[in-house]
Formats: sequence, structure tokens, C-alpha cells
Amino acid sequence: MVGLSGRLIMEGSRPVNGGEASRSTGRRDVPFFTQAETFADLWPLISARIGEVFDNGKFSHGKQVEEWEHRLAEYTGARYAIGVNSGTDALVLLLRAAGLTPGDGVLVPAFSFVASASSVVLAGGRPRFADIDPGTYALDPAATEAAITGDTRFLMPAHLFCQQADMAALGGIARQYGLRLLEDSAEGIGMRQSGVHAGLHGDGGVLSFFPSKTLGALGDAGAVLTDDPVLAERVAALRHHGRRGRTLDHFPGISHETAEPGMNSKMDDIQAAVLLAKLTRLEADIARRAELAEAYSERLADIPGIIRLPGVVDRGPDSRGVFYVYLIEVENRDELVSHLAGNGIGTETYYPVPLHLQPCFADLGHRRGSFPVAEAACAHAVALPLYPDLRSSDVDLVCAEIRAFYGGKAS
Repeated sequence: MVGLSGRLIMEGSRPVNGGEASRSTGRRDVPFFTQAETFADLWPLISARIGEVFDNGKFSHGKQVEEWEHRLAEYTGARYAIGVNSGTDALVLLLRAAGLTPGDGVLVPAFSFVASASSVVLAGGRPRFADIDPGTYALDPAATEAAITGDTRFLMPAHLFCQQADMAALGGIARQYGLRLLEDSAEGIGMRQSGVHAGLHGDGGVLSFFPSKTLGALGDAGAVLTDDPVLAERVAALRHHGRRGRTLDHFPGISHETAEPGMNSKMDDIQAAVLLAKLTRLEADIARRAELAEAYSERLADIPGIIRLPGVVDRGPDSRGVFYVYLIEVENRDELVSHLAGNGIGTETYYPVPLHLQPCFADLGHRRGSFPVAEAACAHAVALPLYPDLRSSDVDLVCAEIRAFYGGKAS
């Protein structure tokens, strides 16, 4: 039963629909991302769960988080799922719990979101970059092996956009060189390779539930996945100031002793409540994303100016990619982005500056040309709108504007 406090908070807060026609032009805009219709559909379930949070007064590290951890572990097949307050925190906690010591080298891709490397610094390590495979945008195994140096202790591939890295090859490299294998699987919810969910091929991985992710919260939230009880217990402590956490049944009770300095990275119960509600339609959302991605690929296949369309590499039985992002590479990328924006279509540039050229990593001494495949992707890649609320007619509109742009350029 949702009590009065929960009902009062929820009333008048129902989200409005996005992507409505522009009042000035009559044109229907296509935002890069919206989940307004999803929230409207799920609002009775979401509001009931949030109402329970208000009624019991436990807003962090409470029953909704505990239930979410159990449900997430069931879905992914992980022995342990530990909720934290962001995907970035999950990476930092995972690295620390896995035994990173000051100065340890961690191999990461040169093409990724900055947290793939900044988390290493925040945990006390040194990022070591390797180039990417042009088809998957993940670590290239040959480039990875060549980048191993004497201080390399960890290998941490990132799974980007629609599929995992080649975990069989990277796992073999980790074993050959005695590296701990961790996964920046922040985008990987639902992705499986040879029956193994993203984040569970090595010692542990992470998930992000940032609102635009395949499974998104109302704000920041994340999780660590692992089958290792020692690593799980340490993550559970570190996310709670170094105190033993309550939300894992395997590690009951909260100790008031702090064995090592930790963080305040407990997950909020409101975020867990939203995620529990949205989990009920995750598989349907993944299927819808696949349908939309296929529609994009069919409509964009013959357009001049498009360098590359996305494709999921076949990794064998019990493997599945998930289209979190529909990323294409194009000529005149910035001009195309401007054209689409002028016609009410949102896009996202992933990632305009490669990690090795970010100012915060200047001390590592890399220069333009160090990782050419990553640099080429940064110059040409752009993501198109892709989310379950997107209509097929929106895909038609986006593709028509892309065709019009390159038709104009050709003439």
C-alpha cells in the first residue's frame, strides 16, 4: 500500500511526452534520447515502488536496493551484484577491490568515455592505452598484447555501443601475462558472449544505469558484478566508507570498524525502485532496439558519405549483442550533425577527443598518431537516436535528412 506521503509526492509529477511537433514549424522533432512514454506507461508501478520508499523512510541502502541486487544477479547470472551510485564509482571500487596498488598499469582502449581511464587514476593506477578494432570499437587483441609493459597489472576492455570485446582473445592474453581481467561493461546490460553476461568473463565488471543507458534510472546509478566472494565483500565495504555493507546477505551486519578508507557510494532506494520497475520490460526494450537498428541499417545502406554502419560480430552460440547506441561513421561528420540539429534531430558524438589526447592524460606523453584507429573513429563517428520510445516514422525522418544532406553534398 502506498501511503499518503508517497501519493502526495507522486501526484502532479507524471512525465510529459517528448518529441512533440515544434509549435513554430509543425515539424516533429526527434530528440537524441527520451524515455517520457516509457515512464508514462510504467508510472503506476514506479510510483508504487517510490511510494514505499517514502513510507518506510529508508532512502539509501534499503530494501529496494537489496531487492534490486538480487534481481540483477538473477538476470545477469552473477553470484554477486553490488549496487553503487554511478558507473564511474563502480569502476573505481572494482579496481580498488581487485587489488590495484599505486602506480599499477591498467590497459584500456584509447577510444571510450573518459571514465574508462579516469577511474584508473582515481583508484591510484596508471592508464595504459591500446588501439581498437575498427569493427567493434573495443580493444584490438594484437594491439593490446603489444602495449603490455613491465608495470601492467590489469587488463580492462570496454564494451561499447552494441557488443562486447573479443573476450576469448583478451582473456587468453590476460592469462598468458598474468593480468587481472576486469571489464568496463557499463553499457553491457543484456549482452552475452558464449553464454556469459558482460562483466563476468574475468574477475568482475560494472554496469551503469545512467538515464540514457539500455536500462536507465532517474539519475546516476551503477553496479559491480562478480563471482568472486572476496572481491564482492571488499566492494560492499568500500562503497560504505570501508564499513561492511548490509545489502548482501552473504555479508550480514554493519560493522562500525573501518578497515580502510572507502567511499560514500551507496545506491539510493529511489533509483533501485525505478530500475526494478523498468527491469520488467528490459527484454522487450532490447528487442525494440534491435528492430530500430535493423530499420536504420536498411535505410542507410546505400547512402554515399556513410563510411561504416554498425554490425554485431558473431561470437558463436549463446552470444547476443544489444544496441545501446546506433553508431555510424560518416564523412563531414560535424556538418551532418549541424544539418540534423537544424532539422530538429538530436545526435551524440562518441567520442570527439581520444583518451590519449585528453589534457588530463598529457603526462603520459602520447601524441596525435599514437593510436590511429581510435583517432579515425573520433573524427567520423556519430550516434543517431535509438531508444524504445522512438517511432519507425522517426527513423524514416532521420534517414531522409541524412540522405538529403549527402545528396546535397554530392551535387
